[in-house]
Amino acid sequence: MKPRKAFTLIEMLVVIAIIAIIASILFPVLSRAKQAGKKTKSISNIMQFGHATQLYCSNWDDKYPRTDYCSPMDSLNPDLNKEGAVNGDGCSQYPFPYRINHYKWQKWLMPYATTVHLFDHPVMEKDRKMWEENGEIFDMYAINLALTGALNTWGNPNKNGAYRDSFLRGSPTNVPNPSEAMLFMEFASSKINFVPVFLYPNDKYTTAYPIALRELWAPMFMKWKDKNDCTPTNEVDDKVVPFSGGIIIGKVDGSAKWMHVNAFLQKTPTKMDYIVGSYAGGWECGPTDGARTVSEKPNWSEEWPLWALN
Repeated sequence: MKPRKAFTLIEMLVVIAIIAIIASILFPVLSRAKQAGKKTKSISNIMQFGHATQLYCSNWDDKYPRTDYCSPMDSLNPDLNKEGAVNGDGCSQYPFPYRINHYKWQKWLMPYATTVHLFDHPVMEKDRKMWEENGEIFDMYAINLALTGALNTWGNPNKNGAYRDSFLRGSPTNVPNPSEAMLFMEFASSKINFVPVFLYPNDKYTTAYPIALRELWAPMFMKWKDKNDCTPTNEVDDKVVPFSGGIIIGKVDGSAKWMHVNAFLQKTPTKMDYIVGSYAGGWECGPTDGARTVSEKPNWSEEWPLWALN
């Protein structure tokens, strides 16, 4: 019997080279497939937010949720619902794990959602400090408070801005184009987890208007000129925009879709299109906290369906 012939060194190198070529072709394909799966998951999450909101509205006289109350031992983070886990009452002073308001809008929807993990983003990383101390979910998704409105009544129902009524009176029926108007969005921020608003007037009862200004949103999504100059460039910031230069938008009708950042900005009016009175500073690099009171009621003449400006 003849001895079996072994592979030569050249044959081994050829095989390794072929495997390397196949791997170089497959790895990007598999990576794109994995990313596409995560994108689909995020779309599904936002659609479920929309369906949960619709169920809420059907049970509450066609009104969006906007409550502000204290619910002891009822944090989104189950680790905070243990005796001794929180100093204080958890509502009137930091930390605030039991305060249920727009910073915990997910709690508004929990009776109609399957699990708190529904609000976890498949790509973005949750802010650990806010989760572990306040039971708040940041750097994931945001709800549009200009449509829902919000209450800020806990502790002092008579303060300015205690009642923040939506400019559309907090009802989905009043939204002019529900298949285009944004109710939810992917939102990378460790300071807020909702879309902030302009408030008018400066009073106990105010009206919440959308912060629909292209000049404010561009620094949120685009890379800056440099780390000390937030003038936006034309390059999308992949650190805050998870999927191929775009974000997932949830609409009032319960649908959700991917939208490129450039399209989002084009669908957002400029300062010339959406006239807003003067307001305090701090938003030069984007709307990074809750609200700004404006000196005059916002005005617009064109329709901007993404922002329900009709």
